[in-house]
Amino acid sequence: MSAAPSHQFLFQAMTATGGKKFGFRAAPSESVLAEELRRDHLMLLRAWKLPGTAAATRRIPLKDEVLLNEQLHALLDRGVPLVDALEVAASVVSKQTQPTVEKLREFVAAGDSFAGACTKAGGFDPVAIAVYVSAERTGDLATAAGRLMTAARRRMKLLGRAITMMIYPSAIATLSLLVVTAMLAFIVPMIGRQLDDTGGQVQINAFSRVVIDASYWINANFNYILLGVVLAIIAIIAFRERVGAFFMRVFNRLPVIRSLVLTIELARFFAIMGAMTRSGVPLADALGTATKLISSQTLRGQLEWLRQSLVDGGVLRNLIERVDALPFATRKLLIAAERSGDLDAAFETLSADMADEVDKKSERLMALLEPAVILTMFALIGPLLLAIALPLLTMSIEGDA
Repeated sequence: MSAAPSHQFLFQAMTATGGKKFGFRAAPSESVLAEELRRDHLMLLRAWKLPGTAAATRRIPLKDEVLLNEQLHALLDRGVPLVDALEVAASVVSKQTQPTVEKLREFVAAGDSFAGACTKAGGFDPVAIAVYVSAERTGDLATAAGRLMTAARRRMKLLGRAITMMIYPSAIATLSLLVVTAMLAFIVPMIGRQLDDTGGQVQINAFSRVVIDASYWINANFNYILLGVVLAIIAIIAFRERVGAFFMRVFNRLPVIRSLVLTIELARFFAIMGAMTRSGVPLADALGTATKLISSQTLRGQLEWLRQSLVDGGVLRNLIERVDALPFATRKLLIAAERSGDLDAAFETLSADMADEVDKKSERLMALLEPAVILTMFALIGPLLLAIALPLLTMSIEGDA
């Protein structure tokens, strides 16, 4: 049994106070959407299923993943039955995730394994499910949940840093676009008409003429442009996963950002490797699951080769040197860790080291972004100011003459 596919809906609902609210939400059907809105004290009035949005059940938010594993680790470690622990967990996660945790509890109460229940309920990371499977085999689900909680907290820290890093350039870029749009839609047309009313007494250069004519068109079609922007925003929200994937492909072509993304992926890769090997998962199987986190084709191919070589009977310390996409120091640490029989601790150490490296690279990227954003702002606004100033300066000189 698998989770039903979800569709993205644009809905109109009535609030408890009688007001109307529009929004987007994913649900398998309109009836399920109505039930979810009812839990949020909203009454569904109308719903429109957006085309091409069929997808798997949405992932559980990272914050709820932390809370769920935190409760499982704390309660199971103290001997609380899994069904009761899930009941407590359902009370601490967000309203969005509560139905999923309640389904988990129902499936487990009916006799399913926890990993099987996660698969049925949907929304769980396949890597986390693989950790749960191995943990149930060893009977140590509490410890596995604790390791997943630690890994998820580290991911939250990395995600928070990435969001913080993007707020400043996004705010500056948005402000610049708003200023440019306002100038082209209202200020430049007003000045352009005054210049045109002089009956050709003021010489308008070719560049200024192009800018003024463009501003006339924007002013005349402003309502249509505004409608287009609104529709574009709706489309971006509706297809945000595809839009996000597109921008990730673009960003991965930029050397500085590609290096940062790879470091973030390695931090999670080693955290998952540590959690899985500590739960008794064979090294080759752990590699097969964790390698899916890597977007770099070169590194991913080398790790897949390493996994296959381990399955064929190879020894890590003899093979890891050929994975030259990993840093030299990382390979040497893994060789030493295997010889000492302490690979689990090495993976945790590497995950922490990569997280520290993410901090350093993020700071360097911010140092590059700040001047780049300021230059971009001047590149957008400067030509407009120049296009307006040149005719005015000419008119001033001619008036003095």
